[in-house]
Amino acid sequence: MTADPEHPVVHGELAELRRRLDVAYARVEGGLALLTHRTEETAKEIDELSTRLVTLEHARWPLPSLAAITAVGALVVTIWQAFGR
Repeated sequence: MTADPEHPVVHGELAELRRRLDVAYARVEGGLALLTHRTEETAKEIDELSTRLVTLEHARWPLPSLAAITAVGALVVTIWQAFGR
C-alpha cells in the first residue's frame, strides 16, 4: 500500500467543515432563542395593551347618553322660552 499524500489535507478539510457546521448551528440556535424571546415579550405587551384598552373602554364617558340628555335639555329650554314669554 502506498500512502496518499492528500490524506492529511482531507482530515483538515473535514475538521474545518465540522467547525463551520458547529458555528452555523450555534448561530441558528441563537437566532431561534432570540425570536422565541421576542415572541414572548410581544405577547406580554399585547396582553398589557389589551388590559389597558379594556380599562379605558370601561372608564369612558357614555357619549350617546350625554347626547340624549343634552337634546332633552335643549328641548326643555326651547319649550320654556316659547311658553315663558
